[in-house]
Amino acid sequence: MKESLPAAVTEETLTVSDVAARLSIPASRVVQLVRDGQLLSFRHKREVVIPAAFLTDDDDVVRGLSGTIISLRDGGYQDREILTWLFTEDESLPGSPIGAMRAGRHKEVTRRAQAMAL
Repeated sequence: MKESLPAAVTEETLTVSDVAARLSIPASRVVQLVRDGQLLSFRHKREVVIPAAFLTDDDDVVRGLSGTIISLRDGGYQDREILTWLFTEDESLPGSPIGAMRAGRHKEVTRRAQAMAL
């Protein structure tokens, strides 16, 4: 049985079509962004979805997200593990890594991801 994701991951999600509309790009480009590690997706209730927290209020990808994902993937982390880490509260940040990135502290999160991947 697959490890369950934290509730915060599945709290607000967007379909590939929704993300494409918000980013003003074709759905095929969103799939490519996932494949390239600039976004992460997962299957939830029979649908491929992307956490809404990965997009800014200005309909752009959160700054630093792709670098963090790529660092962790290169370090051997699986996408479910990366999703879990991004949405797990960390008192030393404070908050979750994705919350810190959304608040403009992406460099700190990327540094931590790089250290984890070593």
